[in-house]
Amino acid sequence: MAVIKANSEDVKLLARLMRAEAEGEGELGMLMVGNVGVNRIRADCLDFKDIRDMKRMVFQRPGGYEATIKGYFYQKARDKDIRLAQRVINGERFHPATNSLWFFRPEGACPPQWYDQYNSGRYKAHCFFTPLQSVCPSVY
Repeated sequence: MAVIKANSEDVKLLARLMRAEAEGEGELGMLMVGNVGVNRIRADCLDFKDIRDMKRMVFQRPGGYEATIKGYFYQKARDKDIRLAQRVINGERFHPATNSLWFFRPEGACPPQWYDQYNSGRYKAHCFFTPLQSVCPSVY
């Protein structure tokens, strides 16, 4: 059962985002990017108080995804990527992105905090950052 509202176009949009942000990290990396996106829609805190649908989440400015300004993002969603997007929409979560609202790719080690959010772990090249439950209970 879906944890956010999403029609078929929303699923394709998330699939394109996951691929553009993390295809080099494999399926698990893409699923983690999807977790962050779903969490941003579910969040009612911090930078995400007015983000309640897929399109607003994907194209949020400022603070949105860098991939949306690159041509690769605009390629058609592939069936395998759509299946991955549907998994996270249905509520599957993957550590360290389980409750994360942010990720980025540092040149070196992951910092312990990023914009006052705590490092929840690293997967390949990406570091994930999670708010405290007391600050953002809706992502827990």
